[in-house]
Amino acid sequence: MRFSKALILAAVTTWLGPAWTATAQTVEEFYARTPLTIVVSAAAGGGSDNWVRQFAPFLQKHLEGNPRIVVTNNPGASGMTAAIRLQTNTPPDGSVIALLQRNNLYFPLVSDVEMEFDPSKVSWVGSLNRESYGVLVGPNAGIKSHEDLFKKPLKISATSFANENRVIPAMMNQYYGTRFEIVQGYDGSPAMSLALERGEVDGRLVSLDFLMAFAPEKPWLADGRAAMVLTTAMQRSEDFPEVPNILELTEDPELKALSEFMMLPMEAGLPFAAPPDIPADRLAALRKAFMAAATDPEYLAAAKAQGSQPKPITGEEVARIVDRLYATDAATLAKVRALINPPK
Repeated sequence: MRFSKALILAAVTTWLGPAWTATAQTVEEFYARTPLTIVVSAAAGGGSDNWVRQFAPFLQKHLEGNPRIVVTNNPGASGMTAAIRLQTNTPPDGSVIALLQRNNLYFPLVSDVEMEFDPSKVSWVGSLNRESYGVLVGPNAGIKSHEDLFKKPLKISATSFANENRVIPAMMNQYYGTRFEIVQGYDGSPAMSLALERGEVDGRLVSLDFLMAFAPEKPWLADGRAAMVLTTAMQRSEDFPEVPNILELTEDPELKALSEFMMLPMEAGLPFAAPPDIPADRLAALRKAFMAAATDPEYLAAAKAQGSQPKPITGEEVARIVDRLYATDAATLAKVRALINPPK
C-alpha cells in the first residue's frame, strides 16, 4: 500500500499533537498568532507593575510578529508564587514571561523555607534595571560622613526581617562595625519616608532610583536637610559619585564575598524570565526584542518623564549572575542564612 506525503504528514502531526505544529512555526508566525502574557510577580498599581505596563508596548513593537501583550498580576511570597508557577506550571512555548523579584535569584539558596524554584532552570530574558541603595540621613542625625556611622548610633527604619532595608544594615553592624539601631515593621517606603520626616527615625536605607524619582526626601538633598553618606551596590552610584560604596570599606576576602553576595542580585533589579526549555529561537527573539525595547529612545524618554532610569542588562548577564550566586562557598551562605532567616 502506498501513502501520499500529505497523508503521512497529517498522520504524524495528529500523533505528535499541537506542540509539534507550534515548534514548526517561525518565530514571527508564532507571535503573530499567539498573544504574549507578561506575569507581574507583584500587585497591580505598584512599582513593578508600572515598570511592566510602561515597557510592554515597546516590547510588542520590537518582538517579531508584534504580538498582542497581556499583562497579569500574580503577587505573593515576595515574587516566589509567580516564580514557582513559571517554572512548574507554564507552557514552555514562549507565550508567557514573568517579571520576577531579584530576591528570587538567591532566596532558594539561603531561606529556611523550602522552595520549589531553581533560578538556574528558567530562561532569563533580561533585566530592566540595576538597583542601588544608599544610607540617607536626616537633619537631626548628627551624621556627616560614612565614618560617623562607626562612631554614633543611627536609628533607621525597616520593613520586614528579610528585606534588604534590614538585612544590609544588620550585616554592616555585625561585620563592619556600624551602629545602626534598626526599627522594623514599617509598611513600605512611604511609611519610612514619613517616619524620617516626623523624626521617629534619623535615617533609612533607600533605593536610589526611588529617591531620585519619587521619594519625598529628594528635595531635602538639595536644601541640606538630608545627606547621602554611603551607597550599597557593586559599584559607586552615578547619582552620588563622590559618596563611598560599601565594597570600598574592606579588603578582607571573606567579608567581600559576603557583601558581594548581598549586592550582586541588585545588578538584576527587574529580572524577566521565561519557563525552562522554551524553543531556542523564541528565547533568542525575546532576548533580542527585550534589549531593543529597553534601549529604544522613545521608551527611555517615556521612562524619564515618569522619573525612571532604566539600566538594562541581557538575559545572558542575568544567567551569569545566577551562576555566580550558586557558586558561593558554604561559609558565606551560612552567614547569609543567619542574616535573612528570623531566629527560631
